[in-house]
This record gives sequence, C-alpha cells and structure tokens, in this order.
Amino acid sequence: MKVYQELSTLPIFNKAVVTIGTFDGVHLGHKQIIKQLKETAENIGGETVIITFHPHPRKVISSVPGDIKLLNTLKEKITLLDTAGIDHLVIVPFNHAFANQTAAEYIKDFLWKNFKPHTIIIGYDHRFGKGREGDYHLMDQYSMSLDFNVKEIPEQVLNEIIVSSTRIRESLLKSDIDTANKFLGYDYFFEGIVIEGNKLGRTIGYPTANLQIESEEKLIPGNGVYAVEVQVGNQESGVSSRESAVGSLKGMMNIGVRPTVDGKKRMIEVNIFDFDEDIYTQTLKVHVKHYIRGEVKFNSLDELKGQLLKDKVSAKTFFKS
Repeated sequence: MKVYQELSTLPIFNKAVVTIGTFDGVHLGHKQIIKQLKETAENIGGETVIITFHPHPRKVISSVPGDIKLLNTLKEKITLLDTAGIDHLVIVPFNHAFANQTAAEYIKDFLWKNFKPHTIIIGYDHRFGKGREGDYHLMDQYSMSLDFNVKEIPEQVLNEIIVSSTRIRESLLKSDIDTANKFLGYDYFFEGIVIEGNKLGRTIGYPTANLQIESEEKLIPGNGVYAVEVQVGNQESGVSSRESAVGSLKGMMNIGVRPTVDGKKRMIEVNIFDFDEDIYTQTLKVHVKHYIRGEVKFNSLDELKGQLLKDKVSAKTFFKS
C-alpha cells in the first residue's frame, strides 16, 4: 500500500475507485466497504483508494475536541488498512480551510482535481462541504458532468458501522473485551513506552512494566485486570531479541489507580510471565485478550499478592483454553 500525506505528491491513478471516511478501528463493518471497494476495482482493472483525514475532523470543528477518543492512532490505522489490501491511502490534512470548502468545491477542486475517480463509493447519508451541505444526490449530479460513477453504500452496512463503532467504544470502556474484539475482528491493542515506576510489584514477586501512552487520543479500556499478549521492541530497531526469538509474550495487565497503595494517578502495568529482561524506554505493544476482574482495594499487600496469584492462574487458564 502506498501512503500519501500531501495532495501535491499524488500520482495519476489508474481508474481510481475511491471511498472516504475516518475508518477508525478498521473493524468488521469497515471491512464490508473495503470488500466492495476491492471488488469494484477488480472488475474494471482499477486501483483502490481510501481517503481519510488527520487530525480527526471532530478535533478541528468540535466544541469539545479533547473528548475525542480513537480506536486507532494514525500509525495503527495505516497498518490495518495495509493488511486489508488497499492500493493507496491518502491522508488529507484536515483544517478549517478544508472544512470551509463549499460542497461544489469539495467535489470539483478536491475530489475531481486530485483523483480523477472512475468510481466514488459513499454512503447515502454522507455529508460534505461547509455546513454539511453536500450529499449523495449532489455527488450524483456532478458525476454526469465530470464523468465518474457513484455507488451507494447500503444503509444496512452503514448502520452496522455506526453500531459497531459505538459498541466497540462502549465495550472497551466497560471492560467488555470479548464484545469489543468480536466487532473489531481482531484483539484490541495499544502501544506504550516502558517507564520507571515505584517497583512495588517487584517486591511482592510481580514485577511490572509501567506504560506511558504517547497518544492522548487513544482509547484505553476500563479499569481492571486483563490477560494480555505483548510484543517488546524499541522504537529504533522495532523488535527486541526476546520477541524475535519467541514472538508474543503472555502476561496480565492492570489498569487503574492502585487503591491498595493509595494511588491516585491512573496507571497501566503489565506483568509479563517468565520474563526478566530490562526493557525500560522500549515500546510495548499490548493485545488485550480477556477481562479477568475489576479493580479492588485490598486490606494489605499480602492480600493483594494472594489475589495476583489467582489472577495469574486465571490468565494462564484462559491462554490454555
């Protein structure tokens, strides 16, 4: 997949079959659109093109942009769309000037001028242009004079996407990992840099990697204990010797404020089973597999230690099954 982040770098596409959207999550609902995109391109000997935006449009035009939490970072979305087999991904810098285009300008000066599309696939309720004045019918009108085809994404598919995105976000916040992963079609994941903590876990036999999440927009699951698979790699080389030798490592993760030790700051701590390497400053990619229990305040560290043993047994039982 070729990725473009500036319109000036776009090539001349061969019978471009284009769709437009945020594609946050690249979940099973999105995969239906991608399937239609690929089938249409294959039938005409053309190329698939997805147009997406960065930053997220709501972050630019929303009155409360800080409230936006995304299922994917831009890097993650690029990887997922590449895996889906798209030919071209165009990441349009979204700003107020772009948002203030009229609907006609959007069609003629943005879509037609830059992509010369053979076919545009959009939803019946797709809105574009200043004040969201443009819609499928306007696009269809311009298609005749500009000589391109317009295909409508069925209402049923669009509803599935809306429901899926909402269900995934709600499920993650409620720690319902099984539901989230079912709608995603893959295990939810995130990355963080391993930073130094207070090393309390080490003193009770459960050393943890404390993670600092770089993207403030990334949605983190609700508080609790989870079974996870992790990959360890630093940002420069990408993969550590340990990961390249054994692949993903299994472990358990706690998200929360650690009430037993009077913690106040929300933290993400990962205990990797049978692992004792120094991985400070390295990147940890965490795949969230299964929810074990909610966050609990224990009466003593011994009681906490006893529960951690039970959690480890629960996690290992999950992986065996």
